[in-house]
Amino acid sequence: MLRKFSVLFLVFALAFPMVTKAEIKTFNEPPFDFYKVSKGDSFWFIAQRYGLDYRELMRLNPDVEPLNMQIGSVIRLRDTASSPSSFEEQVAQLVNQERSKNGLSPLQHRADIKNVAEKKAMDLINSNYFSHNSPNYGSPFDMLRTFGISYRTAGENIAKGQKTPEEVMNAWMNSSGHRANILKPEFDSIGVGYYQGAWVQMFIGN
Repeated sequence: MLRKFSVLFLVFALAFPMVTKAEIKTFNEPPFDFYKVSKGDSFWFIAQRYGLDYRELMRLNPDVEPLNMQIGSVIRLRDTASSPSSFEEQVAQLVNQERSKNGLSPLQHRADIKNVAEKKAMDLINSNYFSHNSPNYGSPFDMLRTFGISYRTAGENIAKGQKTPEEVMNAWMNSSGHRANILKPEFDSIGVGYYQGAWVQMFIGN
């Protein structure tokens, strides 16, 4: 009888495996302003974890596709968190601070170059690549010309995954090639683009 019960229990256990569900840590409110998207995340899941309304999260992040959230992209959790346009302006200001430290003239943050940089940042995410050469726009030099921007010299810095303007600038300034672009005396204008964790600086000189 005992053996028969053991066999029945084994069959039951195989049919209904015992699964322990890992507890998801939740917060009464977000402990920070931004969240870096991980595999399997959704607006609903993030909202549940941080005690938020997922509809409010969607409102705060209108450029994020709810059904295709990019791993590594950064979303806003609070209304007081900086918007992407604020991120872009902060990067331009940090560039000029670095140039000032080195006795160089500030760069003008031009709206037309900014528009191209934003399109490149979106392209990096939407086409899922990380390269100066875009499968859709070609090289940065081709892209600038395509959008009607003339120049004598030009350059581009790209990055992915950094959460703040300070973090991405620190990464660029600690890389000789990127630092050289930021501190190039021949450049007089810049455009900064940010989209879902992708950062782009486009420089020109005339």
